[in-house]
Formats: sequence, C-alpha cells, structure tokens
Amino acid sequence: MTLPRTDTRVTYATGALEERSTVVHAEPVGDRIAVLTESTSVHPVDASWPDQGADVAEIVIGGRTATIVDCVVGATDGRSLFLGSDIPARPGDDGWTFVVAHLVEADSGLNPAEGDEALLRADADIRGALSIGHTACHLASLALNRVVADRWTKETRLDALGSPDFDAAAISSSTIERFGSVDVFRLNKSLRRKGFTTEGLTGDLPDLARAIDAQLSEWIDTAASVTVERDGELLTDRRHWVCDLPGGAARIACGGTHVTNLAELGRVIVDLASTTVDGTDILTMTTRAVR
Repeated sequence: MTLPRTDTRVTYATGALEERSTVVHAEPVGDRIAVLTESTSVHPVDASWPDQGADVAEIVIGGRTATIVDCVVGATDGRSLFLGSDIPARPGDDGWTFVVAHLVEADSGLNPAEGDEALLRADADIRGALSIGHTACHLASLALNRVVADRWTKETRLDALGSPDFDAAAISSSTIERFGSVDVFRLNKSLRRKGFTTEGLTGDLPDLARAIDAQLSEWIDTAASVTVERDGELLTDRRHWVCDLPGGAARIACGGTHVTNLAELGRVIVDLASTTVDGTDILTMTTRAVR
C-alpha cells in the first residue's frame, strides 16, 4: 500500500463519535496492524504531550468488527510509517504527513486493504467522562493561576484570563482521567528565578484548595458555553478550547475533547499535595468532577 500524503481529517474535536471513512493504508506493527483512514472520530494519544489518552473504540471493515487496542499519532515521509515517540519530525516539517493510526490485533480477523470502507466508533460514555475531565482540568488551571497570583514578584506570561500563568511556568505533566485530572508542577530554582515565591506554600495549600473550589463553583454556576475552535479539519490544524467566562472568553491551545457547557461538570473540587522528589519540591493538583 502507498502511504498517505494528506494529514488525517479528525472529527472528534467537534464531538463526533462515529465516522465512515476509507482505508488509505494498513501495515503490520509487531503483533498488531496499524490502520490509517482518510478521516476519524477516534481521539489518538499524542506522544509529544500525552495528557489525554486514546478513546476506547472499535472499527468495522467488511462486516467484521475489531477493537481498537490503541490509537496513536503517527507520521510518514512517504517511505516509512513512524508511530508515537518514534516520530523523527514535527508537524509542519517539509515532506511529512501526520496521521491517526488505529491499532488492532493481527489476529482480530480484520484484513484491511486500501480503499475499504471503514466505520470508526468511539465509546460514548468513556469519551464523555474524558471530556469532563479535560474541561475541568483547564478550568482548574485557570483557578489555580488566579489564587497564587500574589506570589509573583516579577512580570511573567499571563494566562487566558490575565493572571500570571503559574500553570505554564511550572507544569511537569498533566494526565486527563475520567471525570478529572492530575497535574504535577515543579517548584524548582528556575521557577523561583522567574519570580514565583515558594516559601510558605505548603502551609497555605488547604486555603488555596478552598479558594480554587470556590472559584470553580462560581464559574460553573454561570453554565458558560464551551467550544473547540479549529483552524481546519486536519490533525495538525491548530485548535483552541474556548470558554465564555465572566470578564471575557478564555482561549487555551488544546487538541483534546471537551463538554459543550460548564453545567455538564457538576461540582468540581481539587486536592493540593506537596512532596519532594530528588531535592525538588513538587506540587500535585488532583481535580475531580463530582456528578
């Protein structure tokens, strides 16, 4: 089979769960088969920032149904297909095409061929839970930035609502879970040099958590709309999470999936915990939507 020269068109950003498309390439990858389609409704995990994992999904070809055991971002230079962390290029690099690779077991009974019609179907309940978790994550990061704003002694980058962007300055990892997220921040020397005061932070965590919860409650009570704005339909086209919060719309670059209204979150609460790893202070924020 030839390798595609056009990025995969993705519809999950608009909330789509099902997509009928055409197989453009399939090849064995160990004991699995990577199936590429012209378009997809299945959200893949991106190795460059794997905050939201792959959808739980299935693919139907020729009347046979197979579980998609993993869904990852891949890339091709027209000669070879690279998956996940093996990709040696970045979006926008000349000669490279970025694709969504649906991985099925080689013994699944599926025998995909170029030109086959495929039906891709993501699990609605799990997608909904992850979308709640991702929107809650963005909202909690904005609330965290706001409640620690007075700890900055130097000018720094501002977030989507005009607060000093602690999240961007300190984030080490973010993991979107069903109905929540876990964000890990490094309170290291680099952050202190940028002007963030870490002294006394541990003792303030209970008060900060209560302040974040109160801010989240205030925002959620507005039932503000949430949209994903897209520059285009292709996998590499830039997308933004947009929420019409009091005082203006917040825009955050994001390739994940989201709810359409803050009222869908129910009550959102956070837990803040501190620890030290290899001499570096670590702050962990666990966010949960209680519905």
